[in-house]
Amino acid sequence: MSQEHTPSMGPKLLMFAAGAVVGAVVVALTTPKTGPELRGQLRDIARRTKRRMDDVAGDVGEAWEDLKECSALAADSQKGQAAESAGDPQL
Repeated sequence: MSQEHTPSMGPKLLMFAAGAVVGAVVVALTTPKTGPELRGQLRDIARRTKRRMDDVAGDVGEAWEDLKECSALAADSQKGQAAESAGDPQL
């Protein structure tokens, strides 16, 4: 029996963010604006992108901590079950 491996959301999220940034820059560069207006718009895009990436990094950090906590709890549970099984003469 083969199991399908589902890829993690990290690379998909990164590709989505990169596509959004590229799309925003293309739109900014193709609309008729003066130099200062364009630079200001690009600065705004960079600020918003940084804010979003900081949010994503925070979410990923929280998810990582949750995963570590769940893994530790599962490992402790498995150790407890193994200890009970080792001490059980019926098994």
